[in-house]
Amino acid sequence: MSKIVSSAQEAVADIFDGATIMIGGLGGCGTPLNLTAAIIERGITHLTVICNNLGDCLDLAQEKRIKKAILSFPQIPGQPDSPLVDGYNSGDVEIETVSLGILSERIRAYGAGLAGFYTRVGAGTILAEGKESRVFDGEEFILERALGADFALIKAYQADRMGNLVYRKAARNINPIMAMGSKVTIAEAEEIVDAGELDPQVVVTPGLFVDRLVRAEKRVRWFRL
Repeated sequence: MSKIVSSAQEAVADIFDGATIMIGGLGGCGTPLNLTAAIIERGITHLTVICNNLGDCLDLAQEKRIKKAILSFPQIPGQPDSPLVDGYNSGDVEIETVSLGILSERIRAYGAGLAGFYTRVGAGTILAEGKESRVFDGEEFILERALGADFALIKAYQADRMGNLVYRKAARNINPIMAMGSKVTIAEAEEIVDAGELDPQVVVTPGLFVDRLVRAEKRVRWFRL
């Protein structure tokens, strides 16, 4: 069955105010910029956004559509201004910072059906405040809960009509994990081919994890560092 929809606007049509969404990418590399633009166009607001860093949700932050951000880097290195930090300082945005490895593993745990995991990372620091801790083999571990979302917005280089996805180099980043960590996964791809045309050896995300697919124009976000 084809997963293709006609436009980015149609792809995000059921995302609602207050939804929790994951946004793939790494500072704009592999970020689904067409889908986030469609969210802005539809006027969706009060979102909880899970992403790698500010660069992946910058447009939503600038348009003040984010109520809470769960991410590793709320500010772009070398740039003094951050709409997320400004929102936090004004009391309009809640920010939860999570180290990148732990963020990825929390999402992966959700996709694998796990409630959470124990880790040494952050034990004995401010990051452990309010979290359950246990001692294993004489070392302290803290419990990190699995992290899921209502929707995941991801970016692929190529796709077939069944939703099988291929990524390009570093643009792969956190996208495959997020495809597993949500109730609904929406993918944009630069190129869509017929079923059977992709080499199965290079498919990273099986179509099983993709609910909707849209052919999207190539967009690049540049940062001045």
